[in-house]
Amino acid sequence: MKNQLSAGEAQHRLVQGLHAPDCYAHPVDRVEHIETHISHILLAGDYAYKLKKPLQLGFLDFSTLERRRFCCYDEIRLNRRLAGSVYLGVEAITGTREAPRVGGVGTVIEYAVRMRRFPQRALLSHTPPSRSQIDRIAEVVARFHRTIPVAGEDTPFGTPTAVLEPMLENFVEIRRALSGGRPPPDLEQLEEWTGSRWRDLENDLAGRKRDGHIRECHGDMHLGNIAWVEGDVAIFDGIEFNPSLRWIDTLSDLAFLLMDLEDRGRPRMARRLLDRYLEIAGDFSGLGLLTFYKAYRAMVRAKVTAIRMDQEVPKTKEWEAASEELAGYLRMARSYTATLSPALIITHGLSGSGKSRAARALAERLPAVHLRSDVERKRMFGMDPPARSGSGLASGIYASGASVATYERLLELAATVMSAGQRVIVDATFLHRARRSTFRDLARRLGVPFVILSFKAPPKLLLSRVRRRYAKGGNASEANEAVLRAQQTDLEPLGEEERRQAIEVDTAAPRDMVKLLARCRRAIGRA
Repeated sequence: MKNQLSAGEAQHRLVQGLHAPDCYAHPVDRVEHIETHISHILLAGDYAYKLKKPLQLGFLDFSTLERRRFCCYDEIRLNRRLAGSVYLGVEAITGTREAPRVGGVGTVIEYAVRMRRFPQRALLSHTPPSRSQIDRIAEVVARFHRTIPVAGEDTPFGTPTAVLEPMLENFVEIRRALSGGRPPPDLEQLEEWTGSRWRDLENDLAGRKRDGHIRECHGDMHLGNIAWVEGDVAIFDGIEFNPSLRWIDTLSDLAFLLMDLEDRGRPRMARRLLDRYLEIAGDFSGLGLLTFYKAYRAMVRAKVTAIRMDQEVPKTKEWEAASEELAGYLRMARSYTATLSPALIITHGLSGSGKSRAARALAERLPAVHLRSDVERKRMFGMDPPARSGSGLASGIYASGASVATYERLLELAATVMSAGQRVIVDATFLHRARRSTFRDLARRLGVPFVILSFKAPPKLLLSRVRRRYAKGGNASEANEAVLRAQQTDLEPLGEEERRQAIEVDTAAPRDMVKLLARCRRAIGRA
């Protein structure tokens, strides 16, 4: 312990020395310092230099200069995947601790990761993300998760035991950091819930590895590690110090960002992110694990906050702020232990009637998972949603057999989503009564509420919308004027029983989402 303290004191002197502008080989007016629980960041001119604290904790080892050097180079390798323009290289620090030189010659006393500096307002923790930014993040993360390496069956990563270990370690570290005071009263309950829920999900966790969802992820994907730089997203500061914390389930990676948005009072943005991510990734099978992973991520933040508390002087302003933050994360984790109530909602209406726009908006607010037939049809054929198939009316991917397979797939996915405790909106035309009945029967078998959203608009408006959308392109729907005419012939109106379960939505009138949301919730309650 004495050596670790002396190493910490030595680095503290080095950090003070690095405040001098002439330490750097480029123009620097003044140096700003940011400290985290495991790092020091020096903002100098156009660049930022990140030093790793000489710590040895349960989840990381920066205790030697060689370990810090190795982790600096690994940080560059890993973070260039999602923030290539930000991560520039590793710099050796030479000279003395009182008069250091960044990039100098001679004996190396420390290593630093060199990054391109961006303004703090670029951080999405400082400037909340817009809807278009959320859409872009979802696209980047989904495609990243699709391309990164998969953990082999013979690796220790992602097994049910490997998933549980860091979860339990969070509780150990929190108690260790708060050893001088009384641990929060709900800590033990959360730990018991974690163990119990893990036992319930053990087979599902094993299946995630078997199906290739354990990959070399970012590992620390929250808003404080995401910036909007030069018109695009940069996701930085991924975990380099512990392979077990980055070789994880891709949905656990996403869960951190979802939890962070919810914790910051942005639940609709979290639902939008999840909706866009699922639209691209199609990873519905892991939804049953999502609240488990979000609770874990809240506990990760609780642990980090507890460690920061331990580094502050008790009862100071900084310590009190950290204490309040810790309590907030524990409340967040506890909220994910609540039982969810699934429901099945289907749409009914012609192309251009506004089904998808309303379904997407409702999915953010209810909340619910949005399943769109146009997207799932193309996924079945290995196509990206905006791509044009070149299929004619009732041919190619729109042939009768393909449509039957699409609805069967939607039925399967709806059952998967509801088994995960989630509400689901199945967004399709549902022109035929037989197809609607199949989904109503599923709701009855599962004992969940069933609601039909029946959309209508005047024929001229439908035609105008379809023509405009088709001409614009970039939409999963390929419906054109010929498709609309065929649908108008095939449409089977709702029967008497269906009308009792239906909400009619006239999209010719201005859309009132507040009223539609209230009607939908009442219908779910009645059902």
